Amino acid sequence: MDKKADERRMTRRDFVGLVSKGAGLFLFGGLIGRLLHRSRGKGLVWQIDPSKCIQCGRCATACVLQPSAVKCMNDFSLCGYCRICFGFNTTDAAAIDEAAENQICPVGAIRRKFVEGPYYEYTIDRALCIGCARCVRLCKSFGNGSFYLQIQRDLCVNCNECAIASGCPAKAITRIPVEQAYYRIS
Repeated sequence: MDKKADERRMTRRDFVGLVSKGAGLFLFGGLIGRLLHRSRGKGLVWQIDPSKCIQCGRCATACVLQPSAVKCMNDFSLCGYCRICFGFNTTDAAAIDEAAENQICPVGAIRRKFVEGPYYEYTIDRALCIGCARCVRLCKSFGNGSFYLQIQRDLCVNCNECAIASGCPAKAITRIPVEQAYYRIS
């Protein structure tokens, strides 16, 4: 036999060793894949707990999306439909009206609609809201707390490591079951 052919010839021991290494790599890759799949949090979504939120304003800038996936919500069961809404008007407003200089929202995302008597309904224009929390902070301080922040599931890309959650000083952002989707104000 030729010496080169003899060197290229694989022995049974070499073959079994190669197959064992391949099987070990396959099992190791499967284990890593399974762990990564679990860590992704299947069935879980990121959400803000309104009872823990301190309205720091970081949601507007820390999100990987611009504008942020965090939007203000108004719980109408708590809302007093007030003439003066401190989530809408600044505390030192010259007049109680819709003029930009009298509004707390920097982008005009809060809409005021006359209902009756001295009552108004305040709604949030989701497309305009940047999640800055200015309205939420004042509504909690001077009003009834019906404004709160929530991560909108249809906008959120459900990052494996949420940039807002890692930067939240109050640790108000956690993963919750997808069936729950949103926290309720307590």
